[in-house]
Amino acid sequence: MSGAALGLEIVFVFFLALFLLHRYGDFKKQHRLVIIATLLAWYLCFLIVFILPLDVSTTIYNRCKLAVNSSPAENNGSYVTLAPSKQKCFKPWSYIPDGIMPIFWRVVYWTSQFLTWILLPFMQSYARSGGFSITGKIKTALIENAIYYGTYLLIFGAFLIYVAVNPNFNLQWNQLQTIGIAAANTWGLFLLVLLLGYGLVEIPRSHWNGAKRGYLLMKTYFKAAKLMTEKADAEENLEDIMEEVRKVSESIKYNHPLRKCVDTILKKCPTEYQERMGRNMDDYEDFDERQNSYPSEKSLAKLHKQVIYSVQRHRRTQVQWQILLEQAFYLEDVAKNESSATRQFVHTFHSQEPENKIIQYFYTPTVEWYWECLLRPWFYRVLAVVLATFSVIVVWSECTFFSTKPVLSLFAVFIQLAEKTYNYIYIEMACFLTIFFLSICVYSTVFRIRVFNYYYLASHHQTDAYSLLFSGMLFCRLTPPLCLNFLGLTHMDATISHKNTQPTAYTSIMGSMRVLSFIADGFYIYYPMLVVILCIATYFSLGTRCLNLLGFQQFMGDSEMTSDLIDEGKELIRREKRKRQRQEEGENRRREWKERYGNREDSTRSRAVHTDQKESSFSETNANRPLSKYTRSNGRTERDRIELLQDAEPLDFNADSVNDDPLESDSGRYQPGGRYLSMSRSKIFDDV
Repeated sequence: MSGAALGLEIVFVFFLALFLLHRYGDFKKQHRLVIIATLLAWYLCFLIVFILPLDVSTTIYNRCKLAVNSSPAENNGSYVTLAPSKQKCFKPWSYIPDGIMPIFWRVVYWTSQFLTWILLPFMQSYARSGGFSITGKIKTALIENAIYYGTYLLIFGAFLIYVAVNPNFNLQWNQLQTIGIAAANTWGLFLLVLLLGYGLVEIPRSHWNGAKRGYLLMKTYFKAAKLMTEKADAEENLEDIMEEVRKVSESIKYNHPLRKCVDTILKKCPTEYQERMGRNMDDYEDFDERQNSYPSEKSLAKLHKQVIYSVQRHRRTQVQWQILLEQAFYLEDVAKNESSATRQFVHTFHSQEPENKIIQYFYTPTVEWYWECLLRPWFYRVLAVVLATFSVIVVWSECTFFSTKPVLSLFAVFIQLAEKTYNYIYIEMACFLTIFFLSICVYSTVFRIRVFNYYYLASHHQTDAYSLLFSGMLFCRLTPPLCLNFLGLTHMDATISHKNTQPTAYTSIMGSMRVLSFIADGFYIYYPMLVVILCIATYFSLGTRCLNLLGFQQFMGDSEMTSDLIDEGKELIRREKRKRQRQEEGENRRREWKERYGNREDSTRSRAVHTDQKESSFSETNANRPLSKYTRSNGRTERDRIELLQDAEPLDFNADSVNDDPLESDSGRYQPGGRYLSMSRSKIFDDV
């Protein structure tokens, strides 16, 4: 099993990152480089979280070997070994051979840092650029990131000058590298504590509120009212942008040098707008440089950027609205079925997507009723209590992990008790649950947070490239300080435990923080205590109240604005429900009509065909008879038909006079024959 656990986790984490990225991104429409860069960033961050417990168990085993092979007071090189244990050291099932973990951590860490500080910011600007060529997009990205990169270079240069001038500092390359790592981890720890303080309270509270049916339904109504406002705003914004595109498309003709740019913009527009603009194209007109002032390439790039943003926002709001409607209908069904005497879950609307037959076989209406109306609320309450207990342990350990005598951090107590018996399974499970819970609290906040419309992770493939890349940046900056904080909580970091024991391979890559004592002994120890204040602020919803005061409506039970939005959302859901009921009733009536009269129509149609065949054969038979009796009358009928045709041909009926489409009416195109003359000639004069 040597190295097998490492290989299995590497494969498992890759598919986990791929699944999450498929849920939020769109593999078909987004650029491949954006997908690959985001997948690599997420994959490396999740990999650190899953592999770190294996590093801890391997480090404890190596410490055991050093303790057994040395005397109680022997100083083995740079590490002081502990007293030899009476119990023999057993190799853990997930043991990783020496030399693999340092190389693995070095590759993972420096690749993630290269992504978050250099590549992903550049790709963000590149993806958001409205340029029409690769060179133009690269130029725009470099200009936008000049201030970003220049700030870091200025800080680093000032630090190098300070070190060179001060004679007390004699830094080597390894120490300079450690200072850079410490600076990155300090920035990440600053943001980590803010996100962790929110997640420790909000995750247990959201699961507790998930057991309240009325609460979830009211919140869904509130979301519906807000989303409808955003949806209307997105539609209005798209209409304005499309109007600008139409004007530009009409002004720039087919042989204009910038026509290729306009065609690129038109390809990004929705299909219905492309067809509407295509009917107004007058390609036979040449452009005249002296006639009008044409837009520049820079203005077209700006318009291109606005088109991409408005189309993405419009599509996202449409999809989110449909998803929210399904959630609201389902929650209303749950509220109705709670008082059902048959204990059979009845849906108001059938699912639009085909369900799996295996799920239908096991998840019957009876099972669904017991789960949704009886078991699920209790399950959410129990889960909320467990998560709240974990949150209390994390807050306590964050405030006391610096104490080594006595050891007050509960996570450190658990690990040290397991270390005495060398129970590696327990050690790995305890480490995994701890770091997994910390990661859930931090990463879930990253997925929930929304910075206006610039950063927003929307599920069901509705996240834009900018938000995906920004999330990759945040993960790469938050994960290293998160892991260091976890090692500090468990006292596996020598900087916290103050023991000269063998460090983990991850800590050895980070370097000794003793180079910057004010960070190692000050910021890293006392700043995490701020999580207590943040948890209190989150519990009393101080941030939500501040946003309400600033005009950003948030869901609050004691707010009058919230009540108004709930009523508005309830009316919107009721309206959409009536609309869908009418659609389903119409489809049912058409289906019943087809089933009831379908056979009769088929028989009638067959009789009609048979009758036509009889009439045609009868007419052929009569045609062979002498026609002398009817020669005069038939000749007169033929003359009448010729006169009618002569009267109809001079009429120049133009369909433009009755055209209802304003875009077609303004096009000025000539439509020969008009609307009615475009019909089939064999059927126009059938009545004559």
